[in-house]
Amino acid sequence: MISYLLNKLMYALLTLFGVVTVIFFLFNVLPGDPAQMMMGQNEDSAQLALIKKKFGFDKPVTTQYFYYLNDLSPLSFHSKNQNDYTFLDSDKYDATKLFSLGNTTVVLKSPYLRTSFAKSGKKVSSILKETLPNTFVLAVSAIIIAILLGIFLGIVSALYKDRWLDKAIQVLSTLGMSVPSFFSAILFAWFFGFILHKYTHLEMTGSLYELDDFGESMHIKWKNLILPAIVLGIRPLAVVIQLMRNSLLEVFNQDYIRTARAKGLAMYQIIKRHAVKNALNPVVTAVSGWFASMLAGAVFVEYIFGWNGLGKEIVYALNTLDLPVIMGSVLIIALMFIIINIFVDIVYMWLDPKVKLE
Repeated sequence: MISYLLNKLMYALLTLFGVVTVIFFLFNVLPGDPAQMMMGQNEDSAQLALIKKKFGFDKPVTTQYFYYLNDLSPLSFHSKNQNDYTFLDSDKYDATKLFSLGNTTVVLKSPYLRTSFAKSGKKVSSILKETLPNTFVLAVSAIIIAILLGIFLGIVSALYKDRWLDKAIQVLSTLGMSVPSFFSAILFAWFFGFILHKYTHLEMTGSLYELDDFGESMHIKWKNLILPAIVLGIRPLAVVIQLMRNSLLEVFNQDYIRTARAKGLAMYQIIKRHAVKNALNPVVTAVSGWFASMLAGAVFVEYIFGWNGLGKEIVYALNTLDLPVIMGSVLIIALMFIIINIFVDIVYMWLDPKVKLE
């Protein structure tokens, strides 16, 4: 178990290194001057030169790349020269000094994702702290809907194979996989938030936290979660239904299920004690992939419903070419993929003791 976790940790670090390298060089070959993006319409050559020096944009791309790695690394090296980009500025780094080597200070710190171009130098980490929890709540709610409803409908579909109920569920699941999320979001917002508003009392737009009528304090509005969670859960719901149905039909043909039937066990007991657990492996794989992709795929859903999450923030960052926010968002999504994959491997071992962690 320990060796497995160490191997996975090394794999995670290599994967993150690859992601960091790709996104850095991808966004640094884009046309446009980052310093000019930060200044907007202000044409001041002296100020432009100062910004380039402050953020290291006056250095070669390879040097900027090592600066970026140094910013992200928990163990980093910083110059004692105030004119150097790597100077240990308390406004940038929340660090603990370890020791000094000549003109270089070695510190232990939290990863520094730099500052936003579009939000007056606000730290990217602060933006992620404000938006990621909202997206996480939305993704968890959507995947819970998909799991509970998908497993139930998949079992029903398998029990009534080739009957009208099975065919109806298959049509709905196929439709759910076919319809794009942004179209479903528009349709649900219009129909349930506008046409049926007086019955549902749901709004077309709204986030988890909203100001009260006096604009003095924030309150949680759980009802704003209903429509975006359902829309975001439609596609994984369709996948879970299909996988659960097909997997359960295969399990029903196994010898131990025939033995259980021969012993006179009721179908409910067979499904509960034997069939469902053994049919969940492919479902777990699908759910893990969908949950991680929801953090990235919630972009259109959040934007349409006005949900103040990471997806909406990414849209804003793309519109304003806020590169640090985009790069930080991609990194946090990649990290979530890695963590979820490790967690899924551990769940596999619990579901099937024959699976060995290697």
